Amino acid sequence: MKRISLGILFSAAVIFSSCRNESETAGERVDEHTNQTQIDSLAQEEQRQPQEIRVEIESKSDSDISGTAVFTEENGEVTMRAELSGLTEGTHAIHLHESADCSAEDGTSAGGHWNPTFEDHGEWGDEDGYHKGDIGNFDADAEGNATVTFSTDEWCIGCEDDTKNIIGTAVVVHDGVDDYTSQPSGDAGTRIGCGEVTE
Repeated sequence: MKRISLGILFSAAVIFSSCRNESETAGERVDEHTNQTQIDSLAQEEQRQPQEIRVEIESKSDSDISGTAVFTEENGEVTMRAELSGLTEGTHAIHLHESADCSAEDGTSAGGHWNPTFEDHGEWGDEDGYHKGDIGNFDADAEGNATVTFSTDEWCIGCEDDTKNIIGTAVVVHDGVDDYTSQPSGDAGTRIGCGEVTE
């Protein structure tokens, strides 16, 4: 009788230990899955978070221009909204230039148009090519004020794609009009405003 009782107790202990190990292993699997799910969820949430950069436009070449350009990225698209004052009435050009350096009095330190894909200059969307910085022309009113809004999925803020990442460029406002033809800059004239796009 004692042998049978001991055998039953031993079997019960083995079964209990086995169940506990399986339960712990299952628990570990659940924890691992839960942690991965949380990581994936956080990554998706970060991707959904809109990003924003505010750029101050400095006057250049003895102009009276001032203003801001705000870049917002949401759902894979970047929108630039520039609010400018101190302009002469009429049409002016605005571009992204290749270097976030507005130190020169005439804005030349910002370099040429931002053109990471090495295209010819042209109007945005031109099948013959255009620079990623070729935003275009806008009109200032009689008081010298203007608002420029531009959206594209060909830009990003701080992503790893150097052909899309606008960090490190500069917003440059020109006194003249971009003719969309002259190479490499559209013959837009004097640089009268400059703002560095930095994080």
